[in-house]
Amino acid sequence: MTERVLWLDDLRLTDLHSVGGKNASLGEMIGGLSQLGVSVPTGFATTAEAFREFVAHGQVHERIFARLAALDIDDVDALTRAGQEIRGWVAETPMPAALEAEIRTAYATLCQRAGGSNIAVAVRSSATAEDLPDASFAGQQETYLNVTGADDVVAKVKEVFASLYNDRAITYRVHHGFKHEDVYLSAGVQIMVRSDVGASGVLFTLDTESGFRDAVFITSSYGLGETVVQGAVNPDEFYAYKPALNAGRPSIIRRSLGDKQIRMTYSDRPGERVRTEPVPEELRKKFSISDADVEELGRQALKIEQHYGRPMDIEWAKDGITGKIYIVQARPETVKSRAHATQIERFHLSGKGPLVCEGRAIGHKIGSGVARVIRSVDEMGKLNPGDVLVADMTDPDWEPVMKRASAIVTNRGGRTCHAAIIARELGVPAVVGCNNATRTISDGQEVTVSCAEGDTGLIYAGLLPFECITADLGDMPPAPLKVMMNVANPERAFDFSMLPNQGVGLARLEMIIASHIGVHPRALLEYDRQDADTKRKIDERMAGYASPVDFYVDRLAEELPASPRHLRRIRSSCVCPTSSRTNTPISSAADSTSRTRRIR
Repeated sequence: MTERVLWLDDLRLTDLHSVGGKNASLGEMIGGLSQLGVSVPTGFATTAEAFREFVAHGQVHERIFARLAALDIDDVDALTRAGQEIRGWVAETPMPAALEAEIRTAYATLCQRAGGSNIAVAVRSSATAEDLPDASFAGQQETYLNVTGADDVVAKVKEVFASLYNDRAITYRVHHGFKHEDVYLSAGVQIMVRSDVGASGVLFTLDTESGFRDAVFITSSYGLGETVVQGAVNPDEFYAYKPALNAGRPSIIRRSLGDKQIRMTYSDRPGERVRTEPVPEELRKKFSISDADVEELGRQALKIEQHYGRPMDIEWAKDGITGKIYIVQARPETVKSRAHATQIERFHLSGKGPLVCEGRAIGHKIGSGVARVIRSVDEMGKLNPGDVLVADMTDPDWEPVMKRASAIVTNRGGRTCHAAIIARELGVPAVVGCNNATRTISDGQEVTVSCAEGDTGLIYAGLLPFECITADLGDMPPAPLKVMMNVANPERAFDFSMLPNQGVGLARLEMIIASHIGVHPRALLEYDRQDADTKRKIDERMAGYASPVDFYVDRLAEELPASPRHLRRIRSSCVCPTSSRTNTPISSAADSTSRTRRIR
């Protein structure tokens, strides 16, 4: 008997062949981790058998495979025409009556479980070759949010089926050696988390740039998570230290405030499910989640990583009504976890040119070439092999040509956005969240993209000379003495921790203050004495912090513990810089308990 619909609660990883990697993983977490405090919204999934039954209608699968067999995916125009034609065939194919009936029955049962009628659900794709250790298939097929009513659920399941033949999905399968006829699709129908009035984001259970395993990297922004995943916003970023999480101690070692200009929310307009709106200015200047939320996400992430036994890429959502945090997707991390642990590449510029713009560095490489400013997917054909791709943002529709780029630069996005993830997969440098790249970089201009100078990625005018030095640490003999490190740039600490070392011998506090606080301690302590222009500049620096004293002490607490493995302990009673006027340590200028809680 054909099983067409299965409940997520009944699924495990062994069901990947039946419901795809995403849905099997959701079922695994519901069944194996819910009792440990990992919260996953429930739902149901159509099966691979149901998809096979669907495409067998009118022998449409034979037409699809024949069309794809003759396709040259490097011909962008031909790829576009083939994808449109195939999706048209799928749209014309009627949903089998038995499958439609089972979907309607399952949705009605889900509404009863949730205590409502016509509840909002997400309809997501899950391919049977998805979320594998060596190929994530992330974002290749479609997701539909805020879907309500049985009619709309059935329609969106069919659209998810058709998305197996998106241009990007076709290309991805070919590049990763999967036969089209061997990949089937499952549609997951999952209760929506009200993150439209809360927050959401992506987290990794390692540092995405260095591969450092003792940190959980979390991004967050207001509204539904698509804006973070797509790279439409520059999100807030947090790092939580795993040993501190495991010990039940305060664990946040770095925070970075993103501008979070837009958010995706539910729409009340007829025929429109979601809409994008500006984030109010007062919310943009605050972190989108609390420290308690960060640590709760860290704890759930650790449980998931321990269960799967490998670094994970996780999507999460915070319900703005209940305040509860949910995990809505988890897949293996497929880039840094597979890198050579002992092999280190170091890129160095041999000279500098005029700085054109800057943003968040992805990776540590350098690339150069002719800049191609691409403003829509219709212009992708302009990108030639070796060019530097410059865009407002990218999404999976851009993937067929992204492999041609020597580097990628975007106006928007954080370190977990689409452009960043694809750049890591391709092994090319990327600078995201520049805000003005498409304005300051001219189409046809020769540029050099450097991610080798810290967290900030820099785009220089001209083709600058650079070198790459590769070293295999496994070939190094053991040192006859303990080699310790001097640290002046906390941003590089995770990366430097991969070098053989016995800990940190010296942390250059004055350089940390200059680069990460950027305000003289006395100006912060005597904030009320500053003129209006100085106060404005200080306010811009300390956005997201409660007061000048909070800003100074918390920033130190965040940056100092971010050093390599064997950090010297910094006691919470340390004396911070003082004011000559009051001779009172900053740490006691107000309630020292809250201001030094993370200094360890």
